[in-house]
Amino acid sequence: MNDLQALEQELIKPSAALISDLYELDGDILILGIGGKMGPSMARLAKQAIDQAGIQKRVIGVSRFSDKQTQGELEADGIETISADLLNESDLAALPDVANVLYLAGTKFGTTGKEAFTWAMNAYLPGRVAEKYRNSRIVAFSTGNVYPFTPVTSGGATESMTPEPVGEYGQSCLGRERVFQYFAEKNNTPTLIYRLNYAIDLRYGVLLEVAKSVLNEKPIDLTMGNANVIWQGDANEIAIRALRHCDVPAKILNVTGPETVSIQWVAQEYGKLLGKEPKFVGEAQPTALLSNASEAFRLFGYPRVTLRQMMELTAAWLQGGGTLLNKPTHFQTRNGKF
Repeated sequence: MNDLQALEQELIKPSAALISDLYELDGDILILGIGGKMGPSMARLAKQAIDQAGIQKRVIGVSRFSDKQTQGELEADGIETISADLLNESDLAALPDVANVLYLAGTKFGTTGKEAFTWAMNAYLPGRVAEKYRNSRIVAFSTGNVYPFTPVTSGGATESMTPEPVGEYGQSCLGRERVFQYFAEKNNTPTLIYRLNYAIDLRYGVLLEVAKSVLNEKPIDLTMGNANVIWQGDANEIAIRALRHCDVPAKILNVTGPETVSIQWVAQEYGKLLGKEPKFVGEAQPTALLSNASEAFRLFGYPRVTLRQMMELTAAWLQGGGTLLNKPTHFQTRNGKF
């Protein structure tokens, strides 16, 4: 898989379960913040599932669209687009009323030094959106960064664990959750808080970062010695299907893969695949940022793409000179400063 088009085709194959769920779901779908890493492939997945279900349903994507090429490509695929700044009150008010909202807007990187903007995006804007779409279903993207570090032997944080975010990014994300939770109960808006970590595809993510370090013979910091990963296509599918599980009070759902993945083991496996000897610095700590996604597996089944498949595809993509997004996850960060 050495070209972007082949990757996109792999990401937008809907399952029979997704097609069935969209057939049963009433109303159109609005994706706020479609211009990020997951938005375009999520929209294409939804559109293809709708087409295969043989139903009429609009998929509408909203973004500032600083990248006009992305906007044009989405429209060519049958996805309606709207250029808007969600922090602009008139732009937000002008958006169409839609029954189903996938809220992907937010900011993470560059948080340090731009704390005020981070809080505006992650905690103020959700309230404005929740009021605007008080009569819709809302799946609001969040992050595992709201959890404290947990022992690597614990199986990860469950949805019942009390959040204890480290740093202002995680704190602002908890703020986003609390605001959506408040308006869910105030307005009786069915809502689902979608706590994700870490989605990967061949162009970005934890596995790619480790593979690149091995290939380029750069030392890998083992301090954050474990992580969770999930194929972006699987994460997209769960997000769309989650529209049928929104509730009042807001339902919280962890979304990630089933394994507690050892970063050292991943690097050693990449060493075999890439013909390189991995280099390490630091010592793995007994705790890490880990989530337990057993509730998501109960609702939606296990991810279709396995860890081994992800690793092998990523190695082949990297060796073949595939396109990279150059958007690091900073999964190694333990102080919460992004």
